[in-house]
Amino acid sequence: MSTSFAECSARQRVGLMLDAGSFQEWLPPSARVMSPHLAQLGVPSAFDDGVVIGQGLLQGQRVFMAAQEGEFMGGGVGEVHGAKLVGLLQRALRDQPAAVLLLAESGGVRLHEANAGLIAVSEVMRALLDVRHAGIPVIVLIGGANGCFGGMGIVARCADHIVMSDAARLAMSGPEVIEASSGVEEFDARDRALVWRTTGGKHRYLTGDCDVLVDDDVQAFRAAAIDALAQSRAITLDSLEREHRLLARRFHEAPEGADAAALWSQLGVVDALQVPDLDAPAIRGLRGALAASLAN
Repeated sequence: MSTSFAECSARQRVGLMLDAGSFQEWLPPSARVMSPHLAQLGVPSAFDDGVVIGQGLLQGQRVFMAAQEGEFMGGGVGEVHGAKLVGLLQRALRDQPAAVLLLAESGGVRLHEANAGLIAVSEVMRALLDVRHAGIPVIVLIGGANGCFGGMGIVARCADHIVMSDAARLAMSGPEVIEASSGVEEFDARDRALVWRTTGGKHRYLTGDCDVLVDDDVQAFRAAAIDALAQSRAITLDSLEREHRLLARRFHEAPEGADAAALWSQLGVVDALQVPDLDAPAIRGLRGALAASLAN
């Protein structure tokens, strides 16, 4: 029987994804490593500051894992939250696990700790790239109800591999942020269909912004993580320049209008308006067909 990834807590996801009973948590709630800022603002705190970190086994191979708790401040990154992620990544450099898994669910930087959160995200990015440079793959898995936005959206795109469910979302700015800064005419955050077309897993998979699209099932995420073990991707000048050329071409050749369906059509998807109604296997088939047509 399948278990919804989106409906699980951070600790439930960790326990179900790793080999049974293998997880060893570092700085658990009993350690009470908490934000020094929230209490001063009269905001409730969490004993783990909203992120679970530790090590365990994935199909017998040792991995380091972090899981953000979306139920606490939307998974927002503050000073302690970010420091725990950085510490995990720095320890990976020392101990050389098979991979680092980040179960990302975050709206980005915690506004209550804005400057500290921004610094924390930059430190996470630096530490993540150091881990990649050492040849240890970093795998980001996104399937929580809050999606992966803001600074954590940038962190995700720094990883070797991104796995998303068809219900997940990934972007730099969240829908409400875009609406607040540019107006509802630019982006209506209440239009849920628009939000998922623009930031959802199906769109990210079709445009190549995520590597694997799975169903909302913990075991599907586990299988995708196992497949990505030991598959590090070297960071080279050539790969960065290739990515920049891709982004520049996408920007200059983007079709008129902001709707993702127009971009899907440009990519070669026949009957693009039907994409939101397709399941994950059908979307995977679409991308396979697109790749085959481009190769011919």
